[in-house]
Amino acid sequence: MTKVNSFKISPVDEANRRKLPLNPGATVRVIQRVPDKDGKFRLQAYEGLVIARKHGAEAGATFTVRRVASGVGMEKIFPLYSPMIDKIEVLREVKVRRSKLYYIRDKAAREIRRRMRKIIPGRKNEEPDELVDQVTTGIETEPVRDDLEEINLETDTDTFAEKIES
Repeated sequence: MTKVNSFKISPVDEANRRKLPLNPGATVRVIQRVPDKDGKFRLQAYEGLVIARKHGAEAGATFTVRRVASGVGMEKIFPLYSPMIDKIEVLREVKVRRSKLYYIRDKAAREIRRRMRKIIPGRKNEEPDELVDQVTTGIETEPVRDDLEEINLETDTDTFAEKIES
């Protein structure tokens, strides 16, 4: 009878990775080993929201992390059992009703537009102006017209109708 020795091929502790609560909606910090030019490795942290987890706990399982840096949304797909991932820290868990949070991509853009609408009319702070400049570069705007009159719709309904007709 031959005896078969079993040994571990991957340096990753699969049992711990399998038990991680990496559900969509969780905020995680993935610490990844990145090779340098010299052949050395350095650690790089990537923190963001888990928007998808695919293939469950099998060998090819992946999870997608989304973050926004400098106003640009970035997504990165990590293999769950990759030996290049040094550590996965779950910072916050949130219960969501979807298994894939791909709608967050559009929602984030809508949130930015909504904030911009709130910021632009008042111009109370200086910081939002810098944000507006960053977001609106390349957008042409019309100059403000001085020949327009202000009309109160509650009291000047007759004059408003006359102005529209003329």
